[in-house]
Parts: sequence; structure tokens; C-alpha cells
Amino acid sequence: MAYQTINPASGELLASYAELSDAELELAIANADQAYKTDWRHRAIDERAKIVAKAAAILLERKAEYAHYLTLEMGKLIGEAQAEVELAAAILDYYADNAASFLQPKTLPNARNAQVLIEPIGAILGIAPWNFPYYQVARIAGPQLMAGNVLVLKHAENVPQAALALSRLFADAGAPNGVYTNLFAGIEQIGRAIADPRIRGVTITGSERAGAAVAERAGRALKKVVAEMGGSDPLIVLEDAPLAAALDGAVFGRMFNNGQCCVGSKRIIVVGRQRAATFLDGFTARLAALRAGDPMNTQTTLAPVASETALNRLLEQIGQAKQAGAQIALGGKRLARPGYFLQPTVITGIDEHNPVFNQELFGPVAAFHVVDNAEQAIALANATPYGLGASVFTADIERGRALAAQIDCGMVFVNQPAWTAPELPFGGVKNSGYGRELAERGFYEFVNEKLVNLAPAGACLWGPAALD
Repeated sequence: MAYQTINPASGELLASYAELSDAELELAIANADQAYKTDWRHRAIDERAKIVAKAAAILLERKAEYAHYLTLEMGKLIGEAQAEVELAAAILDYYADNAASFLQPKTLPNARNAQVLIEPIGAILGIAPWNFPYYQVARIAGPQLMAGNVLVLKHAENVPQAALALSRLFADAGAPNGVYTNLFAGIEQIGRAIADPRIRGVTITGSERAGAAVAERAGRALKKVVAEMGGSDPLIVLEDAPLAAALDGAVFGRMFNNGQCCVGSKRIIVVGRQRAATFLDGFTARLAALRAGDPMNTQTTLAPVASETALNRLLEQIGQAKQAGAQIALGGKRLARPGYFLQPTVITGIDEHNPVFNQELFGPVAAFHVVDNAEQAIALANATPYGLGASVFTADIERGRALAAQIDCGMVFVNQPAWTAPELPFGGVKNSGYGRELAERGFYEFVNEKLVNLAPAGACLWGPAALD
């Protein structure tokens, strides 16, 4: 497994990094275990908070530097890269500010002698993807470090400089050795790390195949897993939705991060045949107006796909869709320029027999569907193995709320494309995975919720006892 920086805008190999040796892996896990047992879990909450908040402050102070790595390694538009740095900092600040409250003992309303204590469990292994190299890590590191756990992090092979930048970040913020550890590890080494008894939990964002493999290995070792496996999110435009606002939402929802977003609006579903034709004209016109170029340039509006492998996968899916009878309303081809650029693409006529119907389109490719009524829109929205996010656009907010309850997914946004924030729980159902990240709910995924029940000396041996 090669850890390499390849500039997606040019295809140029810029740097390579060696995998760590087995001895280095052992030392990394041992240091993490030692840091947890002898230092980090015992630190006062405010001491941990100072370090995590300092990391957030450094991100903002050095925003240009950190954003540069994102654009260099995975092709993110520079403005979006800066926004990701800000979001990662906000997540770290959120947990630094709120962990003391989250860690307070919980009372049980029907058991007045009992408390639930919130305690850390040890070293957590994080397996992070390339599409949001800082955000995805911050939503692990923020809650885990503030809970008193330590983190060992295996990042994606194509963003090694971003991975190293995060490792420096926590060191510069004052985190002791072993509290945050970057691993340039191979697949077999990660398998052994999952099985290692010093690793107490695993969190992964990635493909279904990777998530299943991690969950299987962790299950054999009796380790908890939080898994986010992507999605094929629907964006439903009802017949009463203001057209311009819905178009704005569909373009942003599909093209943010060049479509390489787990909660991107991958399936546009419009109610009404004539309205759908009008919507499709506006949608394709807006996508066609995007201009490819250097993602470091603030005038560029179409970024490259993050890797040649990802680009070729999209081209293969477009070909499969066409072969099965779908039509290409826009794009569908690689741009004739250096780098991994794909034309913004809109595919229509994808029926349930098309192989792409049940696949995730992870890039600047939208599936466009037309239905006759809201009932058909909901049925189509749910006709997927995924269940991460969804959007409903309507002039009637209460109608949007009612339809949101009928969509089988983890998150629904009414009159907005799906988005994320520190205070909003993030996660899905079905093949999109299980568990939650962010918000208070995400804080408790890898803690020991320890029951302590009190009774006076000499109390009865069974059942509740009165306390003085």
C-alpha cells in the first residue's frame, strides 16, 4: 500500500511515504496504551479541553497552510478547503466546550440511588477517508480525546501530507506522546491492530467492502465499531417547491466537494412531468456553466476528481448506465486536459433494472428521476440499499416534516441539501452503516456508561434500599 501525494489537478506524483514497520506499529500502539493508562484518562477535563481548544485555534491561525494540503492532495476547491478547516476547528471547540457537561454522572429517574458514570475505555482506532481529510478526523478526535480516550489514526493513502499535518497539530497543541498517533499502516497491519487487545474500539468511514471487513474483524475480537459507509441520498422537489431555491439546493447538494460527499444529493427526484423538464433544463445549464481549472485558483468552479481510480470508476458507472438504457443529459466524459477532470454529468432514465440504480455515484454525476406524486417520490427515495441522508423541498414545512418521517435514513433536511455541524448527530441506517458521530450522541459511542448503585450498610440483599 503506497502513501503518495499525487496532485489530482495535474496527475503529478509529488511525494511518497513508506509504510511503518511492524516494530513501529507495535511501538505506536504501546505508546498509545501507556499514554491512556498513565496520563490522559487521569487528566482533569479542563486540561484536556485546553489542548483540544488549542488545536482548534492553531487550525484557524494556519488556515491557509492547512487548506493548501487539501487542495494539493485531493483537489478540493481552495474556498471549500478553507471551509473544511474552519469546520474541523468548530468541532474541536464544540467538544472542548461541552465535554464537561457530557461527562457529568447521569441520574436515573426511577432509580434514585443509582448513577451512571461516563468513563473512557482506552485507545480507539480511527480509519479515515480522503474526501474530507480534516473534518472526518475532527469528528473522531474531538469526542474521543475529550472523553479521555486516545486515538490512533490510519488515514487514506492519497492524503499523507494532510495526515501528517494533523499529527503535528495535536503535538503543537501540547498533546502528550501517544494521545494522537498517525499510522501509515498497511491493510494487514490494520487487521492486526483491530485484533490487538489494547485497541478498544474502531471507527471507520469508507466503502461497504471496507466497513464489512473491519466489522467482521472487530466482531471476532469483541470490539465495538461505528461505521459510515456512504449513501445515495435523494433530493425530492415537490410540486409546490419554489423552483429557484430548489435548483440552488440541487446544484449545491450535488456539486459540493465535486460531488465526493457521503451526504451529497446523488439522486434528484422531481414531482411532475412538465415541472421536471423545466427543472432539468435549469439543472443542466447550471452544471454546464462550471469551469475546470486549478483548484488553488478562487475563480475555478469545477475541481478534479480526487484520483484516477475514482475517475475511472465513475466513467465505468456512466458506461454501465448507458448500456442498460439510461440517457446522458449532460457530460459523461473525461475532460481533455491534464489531471482527473470529469465533465459534470446528469443521467436520466435509470430504472430499477439498471445496475447504477443501486450504486453510489461518488463524484460530479447526478441521477435525475421524474415521478408523478409525492408517494412515488418517497417510494423511490427508499428504493436503495443506503440510508444516510435526504432532502425534501416544499413550500409547506409541515408537509416536509410529515414526508421526512417516511424516508428510511439517518438524517433529513427540509428545504436544504444535507449539511453537517458539530451540534447535529451524523449517521445512517441500512448499508450506510450504524452508530452516530458528532453532537452529544456521538460523544457516548466509545465510553463506559458505568452503573453505580448505592445502598446503606446492612441493607437488604436484593432490590432498592432507602438512603438516609
